[in-house]
Formats: sequence, structure tokens, C-alpha cells
Amino acid sequence: MKILFIGDIVGSPGREAVNKLLPKLKEEHSLDFVIANAENASGGSGITPKVAEELFSSGVDVLTSGDHIWKRKEIFELINREDRILRPLNYPSGAPGKGSNIFNTKSGQKLGVINVCGRVFMEALDCPFRAALAAQEELIKETKIIIVDIHAEATSEKIALGWYLDGKVSAVLGTHTHIQTADERILPQGTAYITDVGMAGPYDSVIGRRVDDVLTRFLTSIPVRFEVAQDNIQLHAAVVDIEEKSGKARSILRIQEKLNNSSSTGSPL
Repeated sequence: MKILFIGDIVGSPGREAVNKLLPKLKEEHSLDFVIANAENASGGSGITPKVAEELFSSGVDVLTSGDHIWKRKEIFELINREDRILRPLNYPSGAPGKGSNIFNTKSGQKLGVINVCGRVFMEALDCPFRAALAAQEELIKETKIIIVDIHAEATSEKIALGWYLDGKVSAVLGTHTHIQTADERILPQGTAYITDVGMAGPYDSVIGRRVDDVLTRFLTSIPVRFEVAQDNIQLHAAVVDIEEKSGKARSILRIQEKLNNSSSTGSPL
């Protein structure tokens, strides 16, 4: 089974990248299932019903999220009725929505998806390690194919979760920092790992935001509205090939695709 995991989708440029590049990727890699982190998909922060439907129509099967999941008020009603949108599992009990679920590919193969948030340099939540393991112990009753989105700031926390779940899940894939890392690997017990998948959005930016806005904030410490940048639109993702019977990963491949009609003045990858 081949699963594509798309890094944080940032605003309309990120959605455009998904819409225009995903069909090509599906054909090129013979994909069975597509997961994308969409917590920045609506105007750069949060997700709305309209944007969620746009991404599903573009070919994404499941949307994960992170610390910006509650930025749009519409999400509170949407997430309770839409099982294909996950919020971090380790929010305290009483939070709406689900943090893990079982899904089916078009061929009928079951797979589980778990979404957790880190705690280092982020808002304090319940333990992502214990939450992910508890979810894995439930999902494994129905499928050995389990994908984990660890939405976290600290590299150490992400790789620690990878080692903690090695052999228990098919892949531990990092999101949140928007910068794709070059440390993809298969851990000793068969779990695919990468610290950060990257983002879908404007590459000529500061993690998706206009450079001038961010520089003003750093140089003056004055509050500035961070607008989504527009140039050099790219889609960063990872393809994980999984052996269906064992749930172990065969390979993990980093993806960096550039949207040909983006208005970049920089050099292509």
C-alpha cells in the first residue's frame, strides 16, 4: 500500500498546489490513500467547512491538524459530523471531534490514522506518547497499517515518539514547522519516520508568510498581521510504501513538487 502524506497546507496557495499537483502524484506513485495536514488551510490559520470540502474534492482522503485547529468557529460543529477531519488526540476529554480513526481505501483495505500534538515549546496538553500508544492499541485490533501525524515544534520530541512507536505503527510523520527535513528513514522495527514533511504553499516566504511582515515583527517586536505569501508555490510530502500484512514500512520517499505557473523569482529545486 502506498500512502501520500502532505505537509501543512498553507492558505489558498497550498490548496492550489494540492488541487493541481495531486492528480499527477496519484498517477506517478500509484497511491492508495492521501492524508494532509490542513490546520493552516483557511487563510493561513484554521479550517472551514468550505475549505475542507475543497480539499476532499481535490483528492485528499483524511485531514489532520494541530494547534490551530480551533482558530475558526465553524470547526466546532464541523468536526463532530465529519470523521475525515482529525484534531490532536491529546486534547483533554470533552474536546469535540476525534484524534484517531479507522478509514478504508478504495480497495477496501483498512488503515488507522492518529493525530497528536507535541508539548515542548507548545501549549501544554496531555502526554502525546501515552495518548498515541493507547490509540495504537485500539486501532491494531482492526488494522496493522497505522499512520501517526506528530504535530510538534521540537525535533527531539518528534524523533523520541518515532523510537517509542517503532514497530507498533507503520509511520511517524512530523508536521508543524513547515520546513522539510532530510532525515527520512525506516527505523529498526519497521516504522517509517521523518521529522517534518514540510508544507504545501509559497516557498518564497517565512514558513508560508510574507517575508516583509515577519522581518518587521523580528526587527521591531511590534505586532504585525502575517499575510500568506504567494510566490514559488510548492507541495512537500512523503510517500510511504507499506507491506499490508505486517503493517511495516518498505520505504519512505520525500516529495518536492513545484507548481509550474507559480510566480517565483527564485531558482527551481
